[in-house]
Amino acid sequence: MQVVWFALPGMALWMILLLLPWRPWSTREALDAKHDIDIDLSNISALVPARDEASTIARTLRSISIQGNVNKIVLIDDQSSDDTTEVALASGVKNLTVITGKSLPDSWSGKLWALEQGLAEIETNYVLLLDADIELLPGTLPALLLKAQNENRDLVSLMARLRMQTFWEKLLMPAFIYFFKLLYPFAISNSENKLVAAAAGGCILVKTSSLKNIGGFHSLKHELIDDCSLARKIKQHHGSTWIGLTRSAISHREYNNLAMIWNMVTRTAFTQLYYSLLLLILCSTLMIMAFILPFIATFSLSPLASLLGCVTFLIIWGTYLPIIRYYSLNRIWILGLPIAGIMYLFMTWDSAIQHWKGKSAVWKDRTYTR
Repeated sequence: MQVVWFALPGMALWMILLLLPWRPWSTREALDAKHDIDIDLSNISALVPARDEASTIARTLRSISIQGNVNKIVLIDDQSSDDTTEVALASGVKNLTVITGKSLPDSWSGKLWALEQGLAEIETNYVLLLDADIELLPGTLPALLLKAQNENRDLVSLMARLRMQTFWEKLLMPAFIYFFKLLYPFAISNSENKLVAAAAGGCILVKTSSLKNIGGFHSLKHELIDDCSLARKIKQHHGSTWIGLTRSAISHREYNNLAMIWNMVTRTAFTQLYYSLLLLILCSTLMIMAFILPFIATFSLSPLASLLGCVTFLIIWGTYLPIIRYYSLNRIWILGLPIAGIMYLFMTWDSAIQHWKGKSAVWKDRTYTR
């Protein structure tokens, strides 16, 4: 009977998650393109920071242009070593302004420094912050603006549909979004609660006045997780934010092998835990309870423990199914969540070890102090 105790913690944990009123596992907070609305977009300007994005920038810029009468599109070329600027200028986008980024000052991240330079060009009521690898399907920006206006939101953000084509992308990218929603429950983030604030940096529409009210991007300059930090700052200044899933903002960033995903996660994983050993141990304990103990119970010789373990995995897969269905993946991928969870735990430990060794985070050939 002792092995039954291996099953109970995990089962209790998943039952609590399943029954939480804010349902962090669900896909109910979502927003897709609207094609049946006629809305003026002239009060929106777009900022697109880009560093070595020649392969994706033309598609991104055109996708903004076809949204409607956007006032201005500002591309900040963050000292690219490829022909990002040349490709952008050849894209045919008429209301495009290209800024050559200045050298990166100390303590700034490259993206935030680029956005800070672009912000000086903005005179409209709203600013769209869009990563250079994101494609907006027609009607996405009108849907965002309508959401912001109807609900009087200072910031609305969409979790872009990540690329899910290779084996590792299908295994890890839906799970990445799933765990992000557990860490930052969208329902709570979208409420007035200031303890939880989330945004997805790939696609954000924000009031220019709210952005300037917090001190612009200067107030975030040292943040590695700049999107959630931006949402938190706005909520701290009595603003209202909203984040949701979408299939209408598509990331074309390729993660063709495990190493690319591993490096992406380890860059900020320990930062998510505020560099706290206590939180790391707590996170590890929860992941062991969630995935390892039910596995041990399932394959034990105790019929009761095995039954409880199987029921636990049914709950696990049941909470993951909405994400898999939302992105139209084969349902067989629900089986991969426990594997993905343990892999993300290893990545988090690797992130912590790199931090303790004093190794800097690296992104686009730049190093940042963790």
